[in-house]
Amino acid sequence: MLNRVWWYLFVIAFVVIVFKVIVGDTQVLSASVDALFNSAKQAAQISLGLIGVLALWMGLMRVGEKAGMVALIARATEPLLAKLMPDVPRGHPAFGSVTMNLTANILGLDNAATPLGLKAMQDLQSLNPEKHVATNAQILFLVLNTSSITLIPVTVFLYRAQQGAAQPADVFLPILLATCASTIAGLLVVSIVQRISLLNSVILGYGALILGSIMALVAYLSTLGAEAIGSVSTLLGNGILLSLIFSFILMAGHKGVAVYDEFVEGAKEGFAQAVRLIPFLLAMLIAIGLLRGSGAMESFLHLIASVVNFLGFDTRFVDALPTAIMKPFSGSGARAIMIETMEHYGADSFAGRLSSIINGSTETTFYVLAVYFGAAGIRNGRHALACGLFADFAGIAAAIGVCYWFYG
Repeated sequence: MLNRVWWYLFVIAFVVIVFKVIVGDTQVLSASVDALFNSAKQAAQISLGLIGVLALWMGLMRVGEKAGMVALIARATEPLLAKLMPDVPRGHPAFGSVTMNLTANILGLDNAATPLGLKAMQDLQSLNPEKHVATNAQILFLVLNTSSITLIPVTVFLYRAQQGAAQPADVFLPILLATCASTIAGLLVVSIVQRISLLNSVILGYGALILGSIMALVAYLSTLGAEAIGSVSTLLGNGILLSLIFSFILMAGHKGVAVYDEFVEGAKEGFAQAVRLIPFLLAMLIAIGLLRGSGAMESFLHLIASVVNFLGFDTRFVDALPTAIMKPFSGSGARAIMIETMEHYGADSFAGRLSSIINGSTETTFYVLAVYFGAAGIRNGRHALACGLFADFAGIAAAIGVCYWFYG
């Protein structure tokens, strides 16, 4: 699957470049070459930037496992995850690392979520009989990551405030609804492909508990202003993070674990993993860079706008589609386009709000796929990409619908 997708991305870029050169736009050649080298530089920068945080969290996770804290955390969600990942045996460390990663994603702890996710993928890989082919559990985990619910997208609020939004946090509920739609769609499509039954008391019970907790938090946060929501988010996230770190270290020391030695051994694994990511990131980023440099993405957006105009539908959502198109490929690119959209149309315009909702409710599927599968050495992702993109599409469609619902 990855081989075909990567090749198709190059074919699309090649066709667009040839067409533009034929019609006299020779600037596309230099733009495409610049995109190639900039992507190579970006791949190295991302991987090197991950070294410190990966070493930190891999070291802490090793200490947490020796202390028994990861196993303790796993007990809270193991009944649910065991139903969703029937191939993972009860008591396996993967349940704990998967739980911690999903929790970090929900709380918007980006610095912790990626290394915890890599650790979870590594734990799941230990059960993989075919090391180059993704298992059902790994695919489900990746799709949950690409569509993961983020309760409080503080960065979106900050960018809206910078662009002069009257109420920067007024997109909070639309973002939550759209990201819930993305997660539910991702879970449903994977369950259909993998023939997982979701209609059982355990899954329905956990679903009711999770949705109830989310609604209670929404009700509380709805009474707060943008600044207060940011403060609550920061306090909650940092408090949970520090609690985990201290509980790992203190409990390990109490049990007589050689905490320093174990941390160093885990940190070594994190360092090696960050270096291994470079070629996988490089491969994906240069393909994405060529799509941008060649103008293929821009041409695609013009085509969508033409079709919508021809059909006579409301075209206001088209102005925010660049963010939607870019988001599965690049988080930083989508963020830049979101800011550009708000600058051009206004932070409180329909396009400005929609681009914010899209940016806060979907994930960088290609990046997550390249990083997580690359770290595990997986080359055949099977249905992971298709399911991840389906979840993205559902999130984007929900974002558009919710934006019309809330803002007309």
